[in-house]
Amino acid sequence: LASSAQQFTAMYVFGDSLVDNGNNNYLTAQAKANFYPYGIDFYQGPTGRFTNGKTIIDFLSESLGLPYLPPFANPFSTDRDIMYGVNYASAAGGILEESGQALGERFSFSLQARNFGITKRQLQNHMNETELQQYLTKALAVVILGSNDYVNNYLNPTYPSQSKFKPENYADIVISQYTKQIQALYDQGLRLFFLAGVGPIGCTPSQKTAAQLPADKCVNFSNDVVQMFNIRLRTLVDQFNVTHPNATFIFGDTFQALTDILAHPSQFGLTELERACCGVGRNNAEKMCLPLLIPCLNRNQYAFWDAFHPTEAVHRLLALAAFNGPKSYSHPFNLKEIVEMTKVQI
Repeated sequence: LASSAQQFTAMYVFGDSLVDNGNNNYLTAQAKANFYPYGIDFYQGPTGRFTNGKTIIDFLSESLGLPYLPPFANPFSTDRDIMYGVNYASAAGGILEESGQALGERFSFSLQARNFGITKRQLQNHMNETELQQYLTKALAVVILGSNDYVNNYLNPTYPSQSKFKPENYADIVISQYTKQIQALYDQGLRLFFLAGVGPIGCTPSQKTAAQLPADKCVNFSNDVVQMFNIRLRTLVDQFNVTHPNATFIFGDTFQALTDILAHPSQFGLTELERACCGVGRNNAEKMCLPLLIPCLNRNQYAFWDAFHPTEAVHRLLALAAFNGPKSYSHPFNLKEIVEMTKVQI
């Protein structure tokens, strides 16, 4: 992933802890990562990123010639800081309002979309309507959401969802809310969307350790139910590409990309798929990565940083899949093809 000339006017990120870069630091949230050893390999140290180093968004920023994005909730961001985009992602945030509620304050998808409206009003101080419209047409929206609608809702016994809904019906409900928010972002002027599916959460150290599974097995039920969401998201992308001809929607198949990485780890330089690099208990996955715990040393060989989140090494591979990957990872185009199609003159 080489850094290149600026390819989009800006990047706006809507997501959860996979891509939160510090928003939850400013909330009364349980889900925070603003302490060592999080960020042990990041040049700024612990920032609130839930990994050892860079996230997929940091790698995409580099590839697209953009600076690292400011978190929306940072009160010190200036109007100038937001000219290249903003990250709204919030750990424990979900597509459904109630997802992740046991973890305290967080920005759900609808709140993140509303926060984008606040940014848009800030941009209006610097551009007239026509300029702003053109600027947003050439901005990239990245959405990485849905994991908490399963990990911290449907698959969590403290939530009633599983007793109320069959997995198919639940996926329909989640997609219906997701569709509303994507339409709301479109209505606010965004025209380029990269929509990432949910990964194989049944293969995370947290799920595998809780189910006491052997090394080569994942929790099938968890993977099957998130795939019901992913199939619907891919269909939504195909529909929106037809019904919104002046916009482009990409489905990022995180599930397929991660499944391939975990199936052929040596091809990607990985040796450890079971254990989390930082954590407590069996496979370092029974408790989260706690402040000042000593993490593993060979972090670039681990797939998982903690019980839930991938290492920088895997974030980099996911960024490659999104930017330059085959149709099986990035459908119907990858980001590089979008860049070549739009050839944005900034």
